[in-house]
Amino acid sequence: MSFDESPFMIAHKPVEDGFPFEVETDSLADTMGLRMPNRSLYLLQGKVGAGKSLISQRLIHGMAHNGVKILVITTELTTRGWIEQMESIGYGMTDFIRTGQVMVLSRYGTVADSRQDVTFEEILNSPAIPAADVILIDSVGSLLPSNMEKQDHFTLIQQLRKIASEGRSFMLCADPEEMDGNLLHSLRASAEVVLDLDNILIGGELKRSIVITRFLRAAGPLQTSVGWRVEPGMGFIVDITAVS
Repeated sequence: MSFDESPFMIAHKPVEDGFPFEVETDSLADTMGLRMPNRSLYLLQGKVGAGKSLISQRLIHGMAHNGVKILVITTELTTRGWIEQMESIGYGMTDFIRTGQVMVLSRYGTVADSRQDVTFEEILNSPAIPAADVILIDSVGSLLPSNMEKQDHFTLIQQLRKIASEGRSFMLCADPEEMDGNLLHSLRASAEVVLDLDNILIGGELKRSIVITRFLRAAGPLQTSVGWRVEPGMGFIVDITAVS
């Protein structure tokens, strides 16, 4: 699938009260504001292995089950690989993709038809963007040139803001080692939601956490941090011993 094909069968209707992401199988929404704010930027920041993709997949899974229209842009997996990754943790996307509620685009195509020349500008100008409620880009740093000027940072955020103001939100996964530090700082300062993802080895066991650095317009209670893990076939599990 190319970035300029018409993607969705369902007309876009702006959601005014935020995007619910609760599911019956875990309590993440209860600890993280109940709804993701509309017309917003969400920044999921963490190094390789911190769990950015897994957290974004959990949020996409929850929003899809609550009727949110989603565009996924992956720079790391093929479209088939992304779908299979979701299936492996119990988050089936096939029905949502079949009905046009979820669309997945990859710079690697369906299997491995690579397009290394895909640019962030091309993505923002795609007709797939206006048709979605939430646009996930994983990861944003690999789509941006390394030599951006400060004015380019402002222009990029201004473009994101203009699109978001029309009734949709961007979920951006970012690796601090992959992105320009000044641009990342600007994104953090501008985003309504900033989730810092981390992991630490304790007693031979890897402990993962979501630090909720910022979450504006939350519809429910917020924890300072949320411990979590993913079990094959079971999906996302909130670690209640690590929630604070």
